[in-house]
Amino acid sequence: MKNLKQLSKPLMLLLAFSVFIFSCSEKLEENDGQLAADDLDFTNMNDMILPLYGAYSATYSRGWEDPLLLGVRGDDVNSGGIGDQPLFEQTDLFNYDNGFWMFNQVWNNFYSDLAVIINTSETIERYKQFATGADIARADQYIAETKVLSGYQHLNMSRLWGNIFIIETTLFQAEVDNGVDTKQEVMQYVSDLMDEAIPYLPDARPNERTDIPGGVTKYTALAIKALANLEMENYQGVADATGQIINSNKFELFSDFYELFKKPGELSNETLFELQFSDYNSASGPVNNHLYAPFGPTSWTPAVTGASSGWGFYEPSVKYIKFMLDRGESKRLYTSVLFTPDGISQIMSDPNYATLPAFVSNTTPDGDVINNSPRAKFFSGKHYLPSNQLTAGRTSYGSGKNFIVIRYPEILLMYAEALTRGASGSGMTADQAVNIVRTRVGLPSLSGVTSQQVMDEKFAEFAMEWGIRYFDMIRLNSYSELSYDGRTFTADKELLPYPQAQLDLLPLQ
Repeated sequence: MKNLKQLSKPLMLLLAFSVFIFSCSEKLEENDGQLAADDLDFTNMNDMILPLYGAYSATYSRGWEDPLLLGVRGDDVNSGGIGDQPLFEQTDLFNYDNGFWMFNQVWNNFYSDLAVIINTSETIERYKQFATGADIARADQYIAETKVLSGYQHLNMSRLWGNIFIIETTLFQAEVDNGVDTKQEVMQYVSDLMDEAIPYLPDARPNERTDIPGGVTKYTALAIKALANLEMENYQGVADATGQIINSNKFELFSDFYELFKKPGELSNETLFELQFSDYNSASGPVNNHLYAPFGPTSWTPAVTGASSGWGFYEPSVKYIKFMLDRGESKRLYTSVLFTPDGISQIMSDPNYATLPAFVSNTTPDGDVINNSPRAKFFSGKHYLPSNQLTAGRTSYGSGKNFIVIRYPEILLMYAEALTRGASGSGMTADQAVNIVRTRVGLPSLSGVTSQQVMDEKFAEFAMEWGIRYFDMIRLNSYSELSYDGRTFTADKELLPYPQAQLDLLPLQ
């Protein structure tokens, strides 16, 4: 559970400084990059952390569109939302319309966040000019944190669009005039940026930080470096970065996979990067929430009367459900998927699945009943917060729930994959890394694991999470996996087209 006493002040400041930092950015533009003396006192080292709160606030305040667009093209997810967002449905079918509002919105979300993050870095540089002693090191740490947040944004943008603008300064027009960088160049930039940041970051888990609980650390940077190297298929680079995380002995899996994605699992020893939200354990007043409604069931009978339903835009695929049933999975399946009666009937209509395990039910372990919906037959359990975990008086779907971004099992399985593809590792074997993940959910150990077994384990472990499955499949050119349920995937569909609104404004090539 969160320590609310520790978290309430930082989160309230994040909320406030999402406004503050934009105001500062505007003032910088108005004054040719110089803040007036009465705006900030750069000699007051007590205030140096305040701009950093703004960078975190920008990162945490993800648009609801971002995780949906990142993940919807994988074979673990269907679009849902039938009839409401037809171009989202078409994106799921690999038919892209660059006039679709969501493409442009997500592009703007990432670049507006980068504007705040880069402005934060430059503002802290101003403080550093007046710093002495320990405050110099603190400024270096804060600047390093902005590099990690910037790397995360660049990584995701390049995964979606390939060639993008790298933004390093608030001279945005000059950055745009430099043109776009290739996906390979962006990923190398992210990897190098993490190398710059790592020496100045706390050697700790995010949940060990007290100044910004859950804030990024050396290990967050190593994880993002590993992800960038994975995209480049530099498997030795992946093994080196993940190996450092593993050998730190700081991370371990949360004991209960089901509760990991709910309030008991927040800021666990498993998390390397987690977006922080809270309703401050209060029935009313300020709230800092992610909008989880797009993931939620459109109709349910919650155990706690009055809890709101969702929009049904993100549906686990039948392919994923059958894959998990074939593996004999239980906990990861009922954690990842909320079943409707119609969904259960659809699975059972296949003679091979006519008899289902008892855990396949439209009633969750917490007593919420998932009803039939015109939009989807299944809903994402990883974005579900049981109604009995809502703060009394708060009714919005998932209110106060954190959003996990990078988990230790991803580190273990990236490491294992790298070793099966020829990289050398230090200490742990690929078998050991995979079996740590399997042991938590009661699966037997494997010996002599292959690359395919690692990818199957990632499919089972990370369905519905940030497009992990989709980006693995296009990296490996596994187009046949993405060609399911009538879809046909080809190489030219790997990346989204640039939004038309950006083509009209920017020199994109």
